[in-house]
Amino acid sequence: MVSGIPREVLEVVGKLEKAGFDAYVVGGCVRDLLLGREPEDWDVTTNAKPEEVQKIFPESFYENKFFTVTVQTQSENPKLKGIEVTTYRSDHKYTDRRRPEEVKYAKTIDEDLSRRDFTVNAIALGFHEARSMKHETAKEEGFMLQASGFMIVDPFEGQKDLKRKIIRAVGNPEERFAEDALRMMRAARLATVLNFTIEEKTRKAIQEKSALLKEISKERVRDELVKIIMAARAREGIELLYELKLLQYSMPELEEGYGVQQNKHHKYTVWEHNLFSLEYAAKQQWNLAVRVAALLHDVAKPRVKEGEGSDATFYNHEVVGASMAKQILTRLKFPGKDIEKIIKLIRYHMFYYNVDEVTESSVRRLVRKIGAENIENLLQLRMADRIGSGVPKAQPYKLRHWQYMIERVSRDPLSVTMLNIKGDDILKLLGISPGPRVGWFLHVLFGEVLDDPKKNDKAYLEGRLKELHKLSDEELQKFAKKVKEEMERVEAAADESVKQKYFVK
Repeated sequence: MVSGIPREVLEVVGKLEKAGFDAYVVGGCVRDLLLGREPEDWDVTTNAKPEEVQKIFPESFYENKFFTVTVQTQSENPKLKGIEVTTYRSDHKYTDRRRPEEVKYAKTIDEDLSRRDFTVNAIALGFHEARSMKHETAKEEGFMLQASGFMIVDPFEGQKDLKRKIIRAVGNPEERFAEDALRMMRAARLATVLNFTIEEKTRKAIQEKSALLKEISKERVRDELVKIIMAARAREGIELLYELKLLQYSMPELEEGYGVQQNKHHKYTVWEHNLFSLEYAAKQQWNLAVRVAALLHDVAKPRVKEGEGSDATFYNHEVVGASMAKQILTRLKFPGKDIEKIIKLIRYHMFYYNVDEVTESSVRRLVRKIGAENIENLLQLRMADRIGSGVPKAQPYKLRHWQYMIERVSRDPLSVTMLNIKGDDILKLLGISPGPRVGWFLHVLFGEVLDDPKKNDKAYLEGRLKELHKLSDEELQKFAKKVKEEMERVEAAADESVKQKYFVK
């Protein structure tokens, strides 16, 4: 690498120039280089036509109408296996608010840069001797690349905006956002990730054009939103989306908590509490599921609130909140597995953990409902919830004790698959053929073992099976149904007990 430029990128640029064409590294990677950040990907722009690029790089493919050829490399780095090389172009007719319907070849690098979104992304870096002092702005203090023969093309003063930490649209901001409405979300994301501010005209244009975001696919909006939530300054990012009038087109339900006062257990409004919970999760660098759950865990409080002042209540907000979160995440096209995990975290984030009242049986039932693989994330959400409420400790003694109980019961049977007897064992022991009786046997045994893990002993289970085998199909099926209903009744009663004791926050 030379001054942060990977060898593979230099080779692509070098081969294009050797063939007589201009070539520049361009866009976000140049921005990140100048900021001393590691680029996520690398893009090259050139005056070579796509067919000319393909002649130079036989190991490439071209399957789009935007003059972009993906050059394959032999790099072991996944980010460098395919480097996109795009011919200078100008874009026209953005009728879908996202992609240009018409693209034309541009004559110069300056013309190509003029179609880009923000000045900090409209900077090109070449590796040949500068042909025009107009473009050689790399020597500005703080942005001097330590290598000879480099040339920076910066017709929109993106370097100055980098120094001032400003996100500013190229040219007329209203035109840029009318062309591609997703650029508004990208502005918020860049400001969040880079800790920049959005220039006033650009900010005003976003607020005025925010409704155009409705025309962008939910998947695209989700991707930008996720990047904001996964940023170190996630709280500030969500606040910025609200200020820019963009949040209403991704998570409008979240805005319902703005200004909604809580009760004596909270010092913040619902809106502030959700954001502070997210902030703590981000500071701990927890995963996406925990961060989204932290942001949405109390989203239902404005809808279930009863009363005002210090004694206001929010009964069942976790149940309603899980349902609302499912609607939000489904609308944003989150993957099904992510949705399932997040709504479980929200649904059970109010678990009761008073030391003298929580039993091993209740802990086992909670683990069974939420899944052992989600317990750590549930604990993290509860800690984020606590800090977001303004309390000093994320993990008080009671919560540590609850975690200890989780560890104690972790070896106990929490599902039928954890019984010390399997379906094949039953067939062999009783000399029967596969059929519904096997499932009925297992459900009855699991119901007994869930209440008393000591019964998960193979000798006991075999003896119990011989007793149950004396029952007719009708009797066994009725017994298994009764056990299942009793398990559901106990779980429902436990839920109701928690609601009565602790669902006021």
